[in-house]
Amino acid sequence: MVDQLPNLGREQEMLAAMGMSSMDDLFSDIPEDVRRTEPLNLPGPQTEEEILREARMLLGSNVSVDSRPSFLGAGLYSNFVPSMVPMLATRGEFLTSYTPYQPEVSQGMLQAMWEFQTMISELVGLPVSNVSMYDASTAAAEALTCAVRIHDRKATQKSTVYVSELIPPHRMSVIENYTQGAEIVIHKLAHREDGLLDLEAAVCAEGACAVYVEQPNAFGLLDEGLMQLKSLIGENTALIVGVQPVSLGLIAAPGDYGADIVVGEGQPFGIGPTAGGPIYGLFACRDAYIRQMPGRIVGLSKDSGGGRAFTLTLSTREQHIRRHRATSNICSNETLIALMGAMHMALLGPEGLEKLARRNAGACSATKNAVLALEGVEAVHPDGVHFNEFAVRLKKPAADLLNFLDHECDITGGLDLSQWWPERENEILICATDQIDLEDIEELVEGIQDWLEGYE
Repeated sequence: MVDQLPNLGREQEMLAAMGMSSMDDLFSDIPEDVRRTEPLNLPGPQTEEEILREARMLLGSNVSVDSRPSFLGAGLYSNFVPSMVPMLATRGEFLTSYTPYQPEVSQGMLQAMWEFQTMISELVGLPVSNVSMYDASTAAAEALTCAVRIHDRKATQKSTVYVSELIPPHRMSVIENYTQGAEIVIHKLAHREDGLLDLEAAVCAEGACAVYVEQPNAFGLLDEGLMQLKSLIGENTALIVGVQPVSLGLIAAPGDYGADIVVGEGQPFGIGPTAGGPIYGLFACRDAYIRQMPGRIVGLSKDSGGGRAFTLTLSTREQHIRRHRATSNICSNETLIALMGAMHMALLGPEGLEKLARRNAGACSATKNAVLALEGVEAVHPDGVHFNEFAVRLKKPAADLLNFLDHECDITGGLDLSQWWPERENEILICATDQIDLEDIEELVEGIQDWLEGYE
């Protein structure tokens, strides 16, 4: 077609080849409310020296999460990472092992990936783990599509999944993007006023392909009722549990109460919060799901001489097998970051993991007790058992308090929950990890008290 249109400009040639007549046709699928109608307000050309000077000035405005007390969690958590982890991870054997999914990857790298899988399997109580995902949100979405492939034939609710209504909106957005093209129907699972799953309502999920819940949930609540969920939804419905991995040093592994697939954010092991930088997701499952799981798996085998050998196996993705048989179009993962997580877990060991979990739980409990002792602050879930974080309700917008703590007290006070749910404009999600001490808690309480008194 291009040869038949010699007099058209290059842009028109390409549009014509796609059966379009204008750029508006090309971008017609993009919603009007996210399109930019005016040019970007960009400065004129700059020299390298000028660019660097301006970049340093802008970067100097950033506040490091380690430079002052931070009570912000909401999915990414600050735990102490031993100096040994970055020291080992930056060795050339790991740092320069690019494209670690290629057949020629070294035995040492393969063994390290295999050790990561083994630790995750032991942590969540399931027999199989892959070498990581991009993050918890892609892992959750992939878990749901995996479950549909397995259960759709037997499901009485065809291509239907149920998702907890208390998962972060950004995760729900990823799930919706993944499932819409596959024509998967999503229903929400209701929670009670106390923030826990409504088990009576959850019975409706029986016969669906999958149920997705999180433990702890978005408010940091631990839900003992999830122990009964698998018996309510039946064997033909996959139970998918999203976890905060550090919490598994104290609470039951999801595999022990019937989870078929476990996903989560691995970030608390190995690295701190990255504010948009690389993190890694966890994905583990039962044997029945192994051939439909995304990503790749390292297996332990024997070489021609009978010695131990590691090899990539079951890499069911588009780059490795025929497109129509691929289970996922995820073409990479976060191997180096995941290996940092494996190093962190190895340094902790079982006893160290339990100690870390107890420190996190203790910091959360101490912070909650201190903050709720203030008049004018009330708990959103007063009877809940929390891990890492909890929500409080104020009489004024949460954004006002957070701005006050930020600018007047040099404290990062938490997450304004109206960023997730607009109707919660007076609520804050406060997080405390092992990096919060009593002095930090005292500073937070004093800051909140000063702000409250300013409104009297």
